[in-house]
Amino acid sequence: MSWDSVPASPAVALYPPVASHDAGFLDVGDGHRIHWEVGGNPLGRPALYLHGGPGGAVTADARRFFDPARYRIVLFDQRGCGRSEPRDRLEANTTAHLIGDIEKLREALAIDRWLVFGGSWGATLALAYAQRYPARVAALVLRAVFLGLQRELDWLYAHGASQRFPDAWERFVAPIPAHERDELVGAYHRRVVSADPAVALPAARAWCAWEDVLIAGGPADAADAADAADDAGDAALLTRARIETHYLVHRAFLEEGELLAGAHRLAGIPGVVVQGSADAVTPPASAWALCRTWLAATLVVVPGEGHSSSEPGIQRSLVAATDRFCSADGRNHI
Repeated sequence: MSWDSVPASPAVALYPPVASHDAGFLDVGDGHRIHWEVGGNPLGRPALYLHGGPGGAVTADARRFFDPARYRIVLFDQRGCGRSEPRDRLEANTTAHLIGDIEKLREALAIDRWLVFGGSWGATLALAYAQRYPARVAALVLRAVFLGLQRELDWLYAHGASQRFPDAWERFVAPIPAHERDELVGAYHRRVVSADPAVALPAARAWCAWEDVLIAGGPADAADAADAADDAGDAALLTRARIETHYLVHRAFLEEGELLAGAHRLAGIPGVVVQGSADAVTPPASAWALCRTWLAATLVVVPGEGHSSSEPGIQRSLVAATDRFCSADGRNHI
């Protein structure tokens, strides 16, 4: 492992917007269809972007982390999310299913190997996929590593972040009766999957508002984060809360320490891990632990920045990483 500081003067923060030139739906079984799209250079180096959440969705800006002249950029919405169908479906929706979907998409697009890029939950999924199919991964670019460890869940929903943001924590636990607060993830999950909108929607708003405070990274931003959750749209909030709590009550469908124990499978895969030093969602300990075992990785710590991929130093570091891994002539050599 090597540890780099954020690049001093990268060429670009983000590449200009680029539209997709191909898109469609892929039937992945179990009643699910995933929406995918491809942009950039059709002859370029294949790259897969994995969105966060679980329960998020891709946006057009995801393509801007890649040079569109040199990358063939693949995006897709994970099961139950975004434009994939059916929305919100939790049945047959596990980490193993998502890994299988990635492989089916790779085969459908006739890609041999690709760079895999993911942040937060996207980093979790990227690691799980790479450990299952290392021969199909040419490189990894990860941001804000989440490993599905109990200590990470305790930080978020028991003792940890609550000590940094006590006012937001009080708002988060307020909808849950005292006798259920020992297991907040389960308590919220039971509510957000309720068929009664009067139960599900307030719980989804409170769940997402707490997470948005952590992403915003400070008490001064807490009110704005709560407002943002309210303004996100009921359907998007419910999808995010339902799928996220579904995965978290099942510990991301991973054994404790599974991704650390399997890091030796990444030995032949180069990677860059970008981590904000002030990340309040996924603190640096997990990125550090991963890179102590995955020696082919470079850990880039961005001083003073947090969890979001919109932070300027995080963006510059991610673009520098994808630039590092693309070939000079823009053709597919992998």
